[in-house]
This record gives sequence, C-alpha cells and structure tokens, in this order.
Amino acid sequence: MRISYNWIKQFLKIDSSSEQVSEMLTDLGLEVEIVEKYQSVKGGLEGVVVGHVLTCEKHPDADRLKITTVDLGNGTPVQIVCGASNVDAGQKVPVATIGTKLFDKDGNEFEIKKGKIRGQESHGMICAEDELGLGTSHDGIMILDSSLVPGTPAAKVFNIENDEVFEIGLTPNRADAMSHMGVARDLRAALIQKNASLELITPSVSKFKVDKRILKIDVDVKDATLAPRYCGVTISGITIKPSPSWLQNRLKAIGLTPKNNVIDVTNYVLHELGQPLHAFDASKINGKVTVKTVEAGTKFVTLDDVERTLHEEDLLICDDKGPMCLAGVFGGKNSGVTENTTAIFLESAYFNPVTIRKTAKRHTLSTDASFRFERGIDPSITEYALKRAALLIQEVAGGEITSDVIDIYPKKIEDFTVFLNYEKAFKLIGQELPKETIKKIVASLDIKVNNSSDAGLGLIIPSYRVDVQREVDVIEEILRVYGYNNISFSKKLNATVAKSSRTEDYKVQNIVAAQLNSFGFHEMMANSLTTPEYTQLSEMLKEEYNVTMLNPLSNDLSTMRQSLLFSGLEAISYNINRRNSDLKLFEFGKSYRKLLSGYNEKKHLTLFITGNRSNESWTSAQKPTDFFLFKGYVNSILSRLGFDKTTNLPVKSDFFAEGVAIGMGNDVLVELGTVKKSILKHFDIKQEVFYAEFNWDLVIKLLSNKIKFTAIPKYPEVRRDFALLVDTAVTFDSIYNVARQTEKSLLKDINLFDVYEGKNLPEGKKSYAVSFTIQDATKTLTDVQIDKIMSKLQHNFETELGASLR
Repeated sequence: MRISYNWIKQFLKIDSSSEQVSEMLTDLGLEVEIVEKYQSVKGGLEGVVVGHVLTCEKHPDADRLKITTVDLGNGTPVQIVCGASNVDAGQKVPVATIGTKLFDKDGNEFEIKKGKIRGQESHGMICAEDELGLGTSHDGIMILDSSLVPGTPAAKVFNIENDEVFEIGLTPNRADAMSHMGVARDLRAALIQKNASLELITPSVSKFKVDKRILKIDVDVKDATLAPRYCGVTISGITIKPSPSWLQNRLKAIGLTPKNNVIDVTNYVLHELGQPLHAFDASKINGKVTVKTVEAGTKFVTLDDVERTLHEEDLLICDDKGPMCLAGVFGGKNSGVTENTTAIFLESAYFNPVTIRKTAKRHTLSTDASFRFERGIDPSITEYALKRAALLIQEVAGGEITSDVIDIYPKKIEDFTVFLNYEKAFKLIGQELPKETIKKIVASLDIKVNNSSDAGLGLIIPSYRVDVQREVDVIEEILRVYGYNNISFSKKLNATVAKSSRTEDYKVQNIVAAQLNSFGFHEMMANSLTTPEYTQLSEMLKEEYNVTMLNPLSNDLSTMRQSLLFSGLEAISYNINRRNSDLKLFEFGKSYRKLLSGYNEKKHLTLFITGNRSNESWTSAQKPTDFFLFKGYVNSILSRLGFDKTTNLPVKSDFFAEGVAIGMGNDVLVELGTVKKSILKHFDIKQEVFYAEFNWDLVIKLLSNKIKFTAIPKYPEVRRDFALLVDTAVTFDSIYNVARQTEKSLLKDINLFDVYEGKNLPEGKKSYAVSFTIQDATKTLTDVQIDKIMSKLQHNFETELGASLR
C-alpha cells in the first residue's frame, strides 16, 4: 500500500523527516518497506528558470533557426539558438540552463550541454511544454506571464509537487489502516506517546446541503445481512473533464492514473478515508436501485468489456432492467460515467466482507474497493464519506446536490466491548506499565474507557477495528503503541531441558537433511497447492481423490497435491530453463487425498537427481548421473537410520519407466527409479530424471528408540587370506554364506579383494582372493585356534563348492 506524506500532513500538522516517520510506522506494525520521492514533473524542473528574451535575430546559416540573447537574472545574458517559430524579443520563457537534466516522452534522461548549432554557440535551451513534461504540445516554446522576474525557478512558477511516498507492507488484519486517515490515526497515537499534542484533522462536510430536490432515485435493499448499510445521493449539472492538478498529483503519487474528475474523486476518497464509492450515470438508471442477488447464469458485462456469468450468491446493484454493478467489486459497462454524463447517482455502502471476498475470488477480480470491503471497512463513516465525495465533485465538476441522502441502515453495527485485566496485560507484556500510560494509549487509539477499576478497564472498541475483539488484541495494541523496543528484559537466562525421544520426527529429519547436504543436495520447499491437471499424468492419481480449495487464488493453485513429484519437476524445469541443469534436490513434504472415509495426509521425503555427477572441469570428463549412484544415496539414508535388513520389492508406482522398491518385510520404505519420459515431456524436460519417494511416516514408525551398545574389543583381530580356485559359476555370495555357516561367533568380516580369470588357470575356473577377519572379544586367539578355524573353512569350501587352494 502506498501512502503520500503530503497527504498525511493534511491530517496531522507534523514536520518530522520521512526517516523518522518510517521508523515510527514500522514500530507500530505498519512496516515501511521503501520510501520513494515523487515529483509531479520528473526531475522537478531543477535547473529550469524564467528567462527574458532581450534580442531575437535570424540565424545567418539556417532559415528555421534564430539566435536569441536571454537574461537569466544573474546579470550576464547568454546566447541561445532556438528553432521555435514563435520565439521573439520581449518574451518571458522557460530556459533549461547548462547542466539541467530533462526527460523525453519515454522517460529517458538527457543533459543540456553547451554546444554549437550551425556555427553559433548556444548556452541552454528555450523549452516547449512537452520538453519540460508539462504537457504534450510541441507547437512552439512556452510563453510565460510577462510579470515574472528573470531567474525565478520554474518549479515555483508551475507549482511542482514534491512528495515522499511510503510503501507499507500492510498485514491483512489491519483493515483500519487501509487509508491515509487510518495511517495518520496510528501515527498520531505514536506521537502522543512521545508527548506531542496533536489533533487529527478530518475533512469537514459542514457545507453539504441539498440544492434542489429534482432527481430522487429510490433504493431497495433486499437482504440487509449482505448490505447492512447503503447510502446514496444524486448530483446534477456536472461537467466531466480532467481533474485539477492537485487531485491528479495526489493520485499519481500513490500510483493511480487519473481518469476524469468524478472517477478521480471516488478514488481520492477511497484512499483518503478508506471508504469505497461508486458513481452511476443517473440517466442510465431505469427505475429504482435494487441491491440483491440474481439467478445463477445471468450474464453481465463489466467495465473491462468481459461478459461474466453470475453466481446466485453474487451481490449486485441493479435497476429495473438488470444488473448495473458487482457490489463492492467492479462496475458495469453500461452504467458507468462517460464524458457525456451530466448527472450521477453516488453510492457509498458497507457490504458483508465474506460475500465480497467470495465474489471477487469467484470472478478473479481484485480491485481497491474489494480489497477493503472484504477485510472490513468502517460502517460508521459511510454517510460521511458520501458527503465528502459529493462536496469534492461539486468543487471539481460543478453541479448541484439534487436529492436528500438515502441512508438505509436497519440495524446499527455496534462497537465491541472488552474488559482489560491489568494483571493479564502485565503478564503478557512481560513488564508492568503505568496504568495512566495504558489509559493514555487506549485513548489515543479512539478506544473509549467505559469504566475503570483497580483490576482493569471496561473498554468500547470502535467498530472499524475488526481485528480488536478480545482482551489479548487490546494488549497487543497497547504493546505496539508503547513500543516493543521499550520493553526491558532480564539479563538472566533461564533454560529448560525438554525430554524427547531420539526418534522425534524433526530430529530424524535434521539428521537426514544434514547427510543429504553433505552429498551435495539442496533442500527445496514447494507449495502444497497445485493444478488439478497433474492427475492426468498418472493412473494412480485420480481426479476424485483431489482435495480442492473452496476459494482458490487461481486454477493453478486450486488443489492440494497428491504427489510431491510434480512440484519437484516444476523446480527442475525452472532451473534447466535458466541453464542450471545439474541438480540434486530433496524435499520433506506432505501429500493429500480425499477418500470415502475422509481425508488422507501423508508425509514424504523425496529425492531428485538429474544431469551430470560433477561440475565441468578440464581435469576430468563429465559423467552423467546413473541409477546405481542414485540408489547408493537412497541406501546410505536407510543405512544411517539403521535399516540394514531390507529387501528389494517390485515397484508399484506408474511414475517410473523402470525402478525398484526397498522395504522391510511387506512394508515399502521407498520407491525409486527413472521418471517416465511422458511425464517429463509435460514439463519440457529432455534429460533423464531420477526420483525417490520415502514413506516418511512409516520410516518414523519403524525406527527404534532402543540404543544398543557394544564394548570396544580389548583383544586383537587376526586376518587370514585364501586364494580359492573355483568354477566360474560359483559366486562370492556362495563363499560368504558357507563361511558364515562354518564359523558364526569368531568370524567378524569376509572380504573379496581380488578376482582373476585368464591364462595359467584351468578352463572353466577363476580365482577369488578372500580375506577373513577373526576375533575373540574375551581373549587373545592362539595359532592353534586360528588354524583350526581356517582348516574348517577350507574343508567346507572344498566339499560344498568344489574349491581348492591355489
């Protein structure tokens, strides 16, 4: 939200710097993200002065050029070559002096320099209005008032507006601050805390009066719950034209484009007071104005020339012929103000916030009006804002008030009542504030004290503070105005040690994340909202399983994801399109499904690898990532978590062109493989992508809290090697199993360290070099014991595998 400092000064007579105001607003919770300078004319006409043309003669070498002598008020006239046909001696003209920076129609800056034109020196430029940014005419130079003094800065002559604009990151709960008056109201509370005596100066509407009662338009509100308050008045005899410069400057400063005087006034009051208004061309209203819903399927063309199909819950402003406006959201094409409008019906209303939000989201329309209505505006200023706008329209467009103000307000929206307990406030704040300070703060926020006691305050909260309805909300208001930075804290540090399981989800998650980081993976966090179209990419993901949003931001974010695969592929596609094609990504996230029995929510860990194993280097050739490297990463995670006795199972997911599942028993811990090309094609990914999906809920469930400790052996281990000559069909797995069956207690490790096949060996034979590590945890082994074990191993290899020693 953009807030003009000059506009704020209309409400508060302050002279603080923009930096000081920014700091105060940020401390109040209205975080100022940036402060920008605004000038009604770019560059502020700095360096442009009034010049007096003393002489004007024809250029000797150019028919269309003239040589002038101009007095710039500094006592030394300068020569300027000018090509304008209307320049003449005796004129007062705007002159851009040497070093002045001007801007062309595209906003590009250029500097006025001393130069020669057809051999004649020129010390500046006599300007046309488009060259100064004061208009679009380039018919000739500007002729100024003859009474002006040479040397007078042009910024003073043309009353250039210089302003500073605060960009405020407004949180959704602060509906009361969605206007200049609201921000000024908060700023006043902060200044009162600094002992500044300030009044909030609100625009007066005392001059509002009915001139003639000649154009009455009846209003009928069908449902007061949808439109609790509705006001209107007619203004006749107006002239539609461009707004005066002061009004245009106010709107331009906050980023709005002026339209015409009537529309600009409604926008001005919207941003001044926070009350949206709408002006209808009175001549286009047939019969009375009716606020109601219409039948589903009714067609309606809005101001943007889009034909919209209405919902039965959409609230509309209608006449006897049909809809004229989507209430609180957007006007209709056939009832708006045009250059031919001479009379208007001006509307000011308070609409139900939920109804407006649903309509805005349903039709994907977001306007300044709906932004305020759906968050909750002040119902008490509806009539006041209407009168304020009517007076401004009379000021800038002429006309007369030609009807009484219609104010349909059957049930007044009451202020909230809250009791503030001092002790609870001190406990939450963490410091005991003086009770008088608390009373001063609540008073500065327009919160009335209904009753007071030693225990606390009975408070009446103004209805526009829709975010302050509980005691804790009042305490938050007191704290933010008092200042979080002003709360003292103890230097003593208190800490507690929480007892928690070593297999707590977040602990295991941190362990695995750290391990993956060490492998070069980057963690990603994707949105759980996605497009329903992804269900078409897999037979496992059915549309009826989708968990859909009631009020989606867009169709692309209308469904909770059934799988984490597609959000990961979106990230991969995004990176590849930006020339970052070697990726290792992982994500902890949830998938969501709607079932007959309710909703199902599962947590997963997903891994993605694509591209080359390492960065390009002159020392080694690039090698693409393969399935076995990826499986190694997956197995290392399982091993780190203690899942050593796993089995390979068939993969069930249809995401994979080929893959494998790893589980314990019949429980699948993880599925991994190569993503189908048909799925990759949807994301315009042309390189191979490996994907793994852990069932994280099952991983956490199967983890054991028991820690097994084994003492470090005190006695040495012994290694013995065999070079075994075996048939080519014999595998190392066979040797391993025979060895384990032969000696179960003392044999600690079996390792294959060499394989040989070739000459000097009998045909059909191969040589395995195998090491055996033997150790007794209770004593030192003797040679006799070791030789006995090795003899048993040799015998069993010979009898069961047909092996022999080389």
